Amino acid sequence: MMSALALGASQAAPPLAQGRPSVPARGADAQALVTYFQENGPKLMRAKQGLFAYPSIAPTLPSTEYSADLWDWDTMWTTRGLFRLAEVTGDDAFRDLVAEHARGSLFNFFDHQSPEGRLPIIMQSTDPDANRFPFNQPERNQAKPVMAQMALVIADATGDAGWFAPLYDRLVRFHQSWLAHNMTDAGLLVWSNDVAIGNDNDPTTFCRPPFSSANLLLNCLYHQDLQARLTLAERLSRPAAEQAELASQISALGDAIRRECWDPRDEFFYTVDIQVVDRRAELITNVPQGMATSWRTLPLRLQVFTGFLPMWCGVATSEQAAAMVARNWAADDRLRANHGVRTLSDRETMYSLEFTSNPSNWLGPVWVVSNYFVWRALKAYGFTALADEMADKTIRLLAGSLRTDGSLNEYYHPDTGQPLSHKGFMNWNLLVLEMI
Repeated sequence: MMSALALGASQAAPPLAQGRPSVPARGADAQALVTYFQENGPKLMRAKQGLFAYPSIAPTLPSTEYSADLWDWDTMWTTRGLFRLAEVTGDDAFRDLVAEHARGSLFNFFDHQSPEGRLPIIMQSTDPDANRFPFNQPERNQAKPVMAQMALVIADATGDAGWFAPLYDRLVRFHQSWLAHNMTDAGLLVWSNDVAIGNDNDPTTFCRPPFSSANLLLNCLYHQDLQARLTLAERLSRPAAEQAELASQISALGDAIRRECWDPRDEFFYTVDIQVVDRRAELITNVPQGMATSWRTLPLRLQVFTGFLPMWCGVATSEQAAAMVARNWAADDRLRANHGVRTLSDRETMYSLEFTSNPSNWLGPVWVVSNYFVWRALKAYGFTALADEMADKTIRLLAGSLRTDGSLNEYYHPDTGQPLSHKGFMNWNLLVLEMI
């Protein structure tokens, strides 16, 4: 097994590398993206209107798909990218504008929190539940656990966490609502159903039974949200006992992800099915029970990009990361494509690159947010050369999209870079600025 240090430090051209562009070429591509975002980033600032009592941030350009919406994790990623834009351009006035609208977005969400603590996935100024199902019912999905992460992004960018104090207890109730209805005996959260799960048609959750899928995206996002909440708790001088309990929850969730989701045979992290029920006492009452089941979950052995999220959130051990990267990233092109990470391995039977918007297609196309997750994962564990390669691919992809299409798009063909969906999409495409 190659060590993380050895693989990360190697500067030899990794398998499938397309050749790193020259510094001037990368500089030109990077500058084109910065210029485009400078021109269009301010257009995402939305005034308060209707049910939005506070100014907010739109995920796409005006009059394009989704532009009237306020989404959960989309808003968090867009906010992060806009703060990075302010940083790389040295524009303090724009940073303050982003902070105002990002804080407003959070207040708009919490304005419509249910008594049980649940939050909507999508809002519009005329509809507090634009996903068309009642988010306040436990059998339905609610907003992804990203609100603490978004609050911390704002606090870090502005140097101030005090503004979040009025929302902190509401955040606690939001997290408690996840635990009340979606936590399992395996120590992992499950989605309530398969609607609006982020990576929409991930086959480890999409079309699966309700409350069965302990999806890695959900659990790693929740892990990071608890981490962010702990940092906010420290800055807001919350009680020491509360902070200690949070730290215990974070540790327990990390242990559960390593214990239940790591597959030593494939050296990969998998989403798992929690439907492990021993029914012998019910079905064969006249036969003595023998060996008890020693497992609580079953791995759903489909290689999705989310396998790298335990590295993104720092849960994977260095040995697990080294094995997974060497065998399932650097070795071949099943996940590692010309323009980033395939959202689903092309060795899986459901691999598809067709356009669809209901649900959006995460069965292979490249999304910049998935590239970002893998880039951060590789950087976090010292795989510097591979992380640089991912950054180069992402910069080239989006700069090429600007040249040929005059805009950015939602998702792309992993091999050709052809845009596949929704011209005018901004959102997490802004995350490329962290790679520059």
